[in-house]
Amino acid sequence: MSNQEQIQFSARKTVEQVEESDELAPKFDEYGLIPVVTTDASSGEVLMHGYMNEEAFRKTVALGEAVYWSRSRKCLWHKGATSGLVQKVVEMRIDDDQDAVWLRVNVNGGASCHVGYRSCFYRSVPVGASGTVSLNFEETEKVFDPKAVYGDAPNPTQL
Repeated sequence: MSNQEQIQFSARKTVEQVEESDELAPKFDEYGLIPVVTTDASSGEVLMHGYMNEEAFRKTVALGEAVYWSRSRKCLWHKGATSGLVQKVVEMRIDDDQDAVWLRVNVNGGASCHVGYRSCFYRSVPVGASGTVSLNFEETEKVFDPKAVYGDAPNPTQL
């Protein structure tokens, strides 16, 4: 039996149990997903936002590496399996009502965005602006060349 198969989720019985007990009882949405915010373990910088299904959640716990559910590809996504930019989990937290996950990670290779930037949050929105809003690039240099790393693999961004 693999470590993943040994990880058990408790049934959600009461608010007190979910909020105050030590029982892991994650709440997945109507699509079977739970949102995940991933930050750099050292700097606290937000690297990305993604989702896990039950299998990805279990694999992340068992492996100590981030595994997500790719909504665009409709499959498990072991972050870094293709690019080498593996996210090693330093800490995994779940929020009070157990419907959101926070991963603190160290990233081999120093980047998490498929576009080549360190963070998926590489642009800022000017607050207080009016009319047509232009995004500001907070990261101006890519950590890697996506074409060199991913080749002809389909881009996960969908219009």
